[in-house]
Amino acid sequence: MRVFLAGATGFIGSHLIAELIGAGHQVVGLSRSDAGTAKLTETGADVVRGDLDDLEGLRAASAAADGVIHAAFNHDFANVKQHSEADRRVIATLGEALAGSDRPFIVTSGTGLVQSRTGDPVTEADEPASSTDVPRAATEEAARALVAKGGRVIVMRLPQVHDSAHQGRIALHILLARRHGRVAYIGEGENRLPAAHVSDVVRLYRLALEQGQAGARYHAVDEQGVSLRAIAEVIGAGLKLPVASIAPDQADAYFGGLAGLAAMDLAASGAATRAALGWAPKGPDLLSDLGAMDYSVG
Repeated sequence: MRVFLAGATGFIGSHLIAELIGAGHQVVGLSRSDAGTAKLTETGADVVRGDLDDLEGLRAASAAADGVIHAAFNHDFANVKQHSEADRRVIATLGEALAGSDRPFIVTSGTGLVQSRTGDPVTEADEPASSTDVPRAATEEAARALVAKGGRVIVMRLPQVHDSAHQGRIALHILLARRHGRVAYIGEGENRLPAAHVSDVVRLYRLALEQGQAGARYHAVDEQGVSLRAIAEVIGAGLKLPVASIAPDQADAYFGGLAGLAAMDLAASGAATRAALGWAPKGPDLLSDLGAMDYSVG
């Protein structure tokens, strides 16, 4: 299968290329720079030069593909509404050329867009928030609009994706700990993050590309929930900094724009995904990777 990959030079995208090529697929990656082009060429991928603002270029690349994976997003928390609406336009554009066909289109979302009303881990069947309340939900709204037009659109909801060098959102917790000279969690720290190792996540993308059903939502979740207190304790050991609870009214002063997320319980289940696609995660757990990080860097 000829697969167009947006986000090919990112953390997940770079691992996904190897997974797809190893399974016999041809990958065409989007690159906006000479450095990105060189990186993709080294991995064995073909290259389309452009960026997410070049909608005509995206439309042409999608039309020439047997399948599309959209794994790119600008995670600038200061402009999340702007970037979310831009993502809505990108998804609509990529999906236009695939509408009405059986060619798969995987759209990347997040388990954090779904809030549990019961305290139980959220599931694949749970609906995301409205973009009116959570701007990032524009991604799934765009995917749902394409499904209504007959596209084989698949939503991949990601948890905290990790290895021993990259930790996504947790990198911000580490940055804040260095800045404040201590590692904090809110209250008892029992609120949780779901997680999965990047090697397991990219394998799930491949399975969804090959076997995924139109309109399906998959959760790339290995661990349903790792407590923020446990995460803080491993970070504290790595940085050799004290670890302590803070009261909810102190969260803004410590976490800043991350305060809302730092207080949420985001546990999620991937049980239905495992059953549907035969996915069996094998990678290291989140705390093991956090413990193996090199905290002397950064």
